[in-house]
Amino acid sequence: MNIHLTLGPLISLIAGILILVMPRLLNFIVAIYLIVIGLVGLFGGGNLKL
Repeated sequence: MNIHLTLGPLISLIAGILILVMPRLLNFIVAIYLIVIGLVGLFGGGNLKL
């Protein structure tokens, strides 16, 4: 059985869980998420499969 995960939804899931556990981290999680998604978009890592 093969499972293919893309980077965007995986990061979103991790960020959502962290926000639920520690709501005070919301600003940092959103900032890190936006930076990572921007870097992935710039460097063409959108085709990256885990």
